[in-house]
Amino acid sequence: MRHYLHRHQPPHRPHVALLAGIGAMLAIGVTGALSFHANVPLLVAPFGASCVLLFSVPGSPLSQPANVIGGHLVATTAALALHMVLPGTWWAAAIAVGLAISLMALLRITHPPAGADPLVVFATDPTWAFLVMPVGIGALVLVAIAVGFHRMTGTVYPLKAP
Repeated sequence: MRHYLHRHQPPHRPHVALLAGIGAMLAIGVTGALSFHANVPLLVAPFGASCVLLFSVPGSPLSQPANVIGGHLVATTAALALHMVLPGTWWAAAIAVGLAISLMALLRITHPPAGADPLVVFATDPTWAFLVMPVGIGALVLVAIAVGFHRMTGTVYPLKAP
């Protein structure tokens, strides 16, 4: 039973944990403000989970710009395509999630929060414009904010290519 409760994640120093929360708050706040003032939707629920990775574990391969932007775009594209030919049912949404995960893995752009994008697509029945706004532009904004934030706080992000 103990191995189920063991925390494998290394501890964060309190100031690093606080910075992660501040970064996520700024990213969602700026994206929400842009959305409000431009009168265009830029926020979707999976972006909150993207902020967990972008600000709490920016050194993770799953947090890198290609993964964040590419993962959201691939998962949403797969979901929109399947939603055109499958009914808006739970089993169709399940197929879309599975396809999105497989495609992200094959393309090496896995971003776990993007696995929720197909659920958003099947729940809201958006048009193809959803791929650009909020998904594409919103993901770009989050990554841009993360790059700026981490530069200001001295964290290496994104990781350098080998």
